[in-house]
Amino acid sequence: LPEVPVPANLNFNKWLGPLTNPKIHYHPEMCPPISYPDLQETGNWATWRYYQETGNGFTADWGAHHFDIAQAALGMDGSGPVEFIPVGYNGTKYSTMKYANGVVVTEQPFREDKPDEKGLNFIGDKGWVKVARGYIECFNPSLLKKSEAKVEAGAFEISAPHMQNFVDSIRSRQNPIAPVEVGCSTNIMCCLLNIATELKRPLKWDPATVSFVNDKEAEAHRLYYYDYRNPYKLLYWK
Repeated sequence: LPEVPVPANLNFNKWLGPLTNPKIHYHPEMCPPISYPDLQETGNWATWRYYQETGNGFTADWGAHHFDIAQAALGMDGSGPVEFIPVGYNGTKYSTMKYANGVVVTEQPFREDKPDEKGLNFIGDKGWVKVARGYIECFNPSLLKKSEAKVEAGAFEISAPHMQNFVDSIRSRQNPIAPVEVGCSTNIMCCLLNIATELKRPLKWDPATVSFVNDKEAEAHRLYYYDYRNPYKLLYWK
């Protein structure tokens, strides 16, 4: 995006926060007004998400939406895969993540006009389930019928909008639908998949210690750690 003069009512230095890359400059598509009516009118949901230095690209943008669903289904919230394999490595068709229990998750392209592709496919030895926003399909449709027991257990739960849930959590002092530990483990997956893609090789990861397994090159990657601009500090870093 071309550089555009910063509006008088925007503190772009604050917007940048700890980011250190001097090539990041202002453009209205990158950081539009955070006003929901404006977003509805313009359809511009900020392209900072698609740049690695500011939002970690498309893998993190949609990965943050869907990897957490996979994590929840696998009972791995707060943990994660132990190996990340980039697309193209030794003929690997899709970016791949492997869990210690043998489960494999792949990131695959989707078509905007195919809502059943813009979600997750759970494939097991007895059947499959597809889920997306407002969409669910199963190899056996009768399994999708709601029962009182399932509803009480939280099946097909419909949640409040993100911002409302956040405000409600502040007021109630209860965890939001996705607590910070869940969001953190999901975003770690996004970052590590991007690091593996840049290094063009697999990465071994220990989710318990939140660290690479004997990999100094990966530890030195800017998506894993970088020094913040003053006065920003990362206080809790292992």
